Amino acid sequence: MISVKLRRSRLARLTFFVACVVVTTTVYLHLTSDQQGAFKTVDERAEDFGQRNVVIDAHYRAMEAPALPRPNDLDPSGPGEGGSAVRLLNLNDWDQRKMEDSIQTFAVNQFVSERISLHRNLRDARHELCRQRAPFDYRRMPTTSVIIAFFNEGWTTLIRTIYSVLHNSPSSLLTEIILVDDFSDKPYLKEKLSDYLRGLERVRLVRTKKREGLVRARLLGASLAEGEVLTFLDCHCECMHGWLEPLLERINQDETVITVPVIDTIDYNTFEYYYGGHEPQIGGFDWRLTFQWHTIPDHERKRRKSPVDPIRSPTMAGGLFAVSKSYFGHIGTYDAGMEIWGGENLELSFRTWMCGGKLETIPCSHVGHVFPKQSPYPRPKFLTNTLRAAEVWMDDYKQHFYIRNPPAVKEDYGDVTDRKQLRERLKCRDFKWYLDNVYPDLHVPEDKPGSYGAFRNSGMTSYCLDYAPPQHNPTGGRVSVFGCHGQGGNQFFEYTSRKEVRFNSEKEMCMSAVGSDDSVTMLDCVSDNRQPPRVQQWTHSQDGTIRTQLNEKCLEAGMNKDGKPELTLKPCVGGNLHQQWYWT
Repeated sequence: MISVKLRRSRLARLTFFVACVVVTTTVYLHLTSDQQGAFKTVDERAEDFGQRNVVIDAHYRAMEAPALPRPNDLDPSGPGEGGSAVRLLNLNDWDQRKMEDSIQTFAVNQFVSERISLHRNLRDARHELCRQRAPFDYRRMPTTSVIIAFFNEGWTTLIRTIYSVLHNSPSSLLTEIILVDDFSDKPYLKEKLSDYLRGLERVRLVRTKKREGLVRARLLGASLAEGEVLTFLDCHCECMHGWLEPLLERINQDETVITVPVIDTIDYNTFEYYYGGHEPQIGGFDWRLTFQWHTIPDHERKRRKSPVDPIRSPTMAGGLFAVSKSYFGHIGTYDAGMEIWGGENLELSFRTWMCGGKLETIPCSHVGHVFPKQSPYPRPKFLTNTLRAAEVWMDDYKQHFYIRNPPAVKEDYGDVTDRKQLRERLKCRDFKWYLDNVYPDLHVPEDKPGSYGAFRNSGMTSYCLDYAPPQHNPTGGRVSVFGCHGQGGNQFFEYTSRKEVRFNSEKEMCMSAVGSDDSVTMLDCVSDNRQPPRVQQWTHSQDGTIRTQLNEKCLEAGMNKDGKPELTLKPCVGGNLHQQWYWT
């Protein structure tokens, strides 16, 4: 009996020793691996999580069930149901003023929003392949904490966002919703909100002690999160059925991917849900470092095997995305030196790609976003934020940003030493690699000295060439003249070696002589590997004239019959000061 016990004891010690060796070896390999080795990639997983043989039984249905079912008495034909528009006609004077005041206060029609159910159901407009795919394996998917930061948000848009997450997120995957009140001063967001949320399981409310801004408010929420994945949403969103699973599944396949849903538009005035179609746009930026939407480039379209495959995106809008909590910490979370909001999305996008991660739009995940009529509160530190991103990540390419933002030279962007050290520690690639491999379609300006800036007219010396892009489509507007202001923006142009006069705000546009009335407009530039058409080729001569190669006419500044400044093409006349332009 004693010998048996001794043998068992030796066996136990041996087993323990072997286990220790295995654990020690594993930890050592983990700690000595490179930055990518710490995270599971799709190659290491070598599995298609969507194609497992999943048994659809009562247990599966329980995991698939929403964290909170919709009320049984929801009227399917009620106002706004299915994402339909709500248009209130023939209002009395009192209600009309209330509606206008709500738009003035929130930049969103809260008056209409109050007439739509907080639990409204959206039509399932996902691609057929999304709806017919194999079942998700909920047992193997990570959990998530949904983090929603807000400041003075309207009541109904905020509460509808919360319910939308609860009604459309599987109970097994949603750990919690963390609401971060960034020092709101609206009375209804105080005790009333706290009391209301006590009746909702999985919803936590935390409040900042001073105005922190989006970045630090989100970081507060992230620090409290218990889920394996952090899912950030804006406070005026509505999630479509099946929105969450594709985001988490992709992260489960590759932990270094930041996943972004297709962001559909909810009209700020009628709350109509505009389904974005099955080929969404992806994120980009211009050289003023403002985010821009773009169509999927041909090389990315060819890389994908299916219309529902993830789409690689150079940047993201930043309001809605999911990221592994551990990976988010590994790459440095947010730059906490940024104020309020603006610029943090590009900074995180650059960092993700340059430091070994990926940024992907997931076509099977749809979330609607109410885009306000205008920003409901100012962004006084937007330039500071973008400066921090440029200084840390853009290397010598930051000169293009400074050239287009003259006030940036005098702006104090704070200390970025720790962010530069983060870049060194993560062994991140340079910005040229990013442009060559992630965003090869972005035109890089030449910015030759003496060939960019504002074109000032010699005959009307206080006027400069000016282009104000139309609101909904930046191309097609008329180029004009306006009082010189020295701030770049609408008056920044670049004259290239290809004889183009470029205006690269929002998108790459080239001055074009296509107006039937001798007016001048802005149209899309052709790609860099194609010869520009004659309507987009101009000769800027030493005498100051800007001559179109289409018909040899010159740009002339003048006044129309109403006494307003205008720009037209006129036959060239030597010595005409109104046809002479110089850089300033």
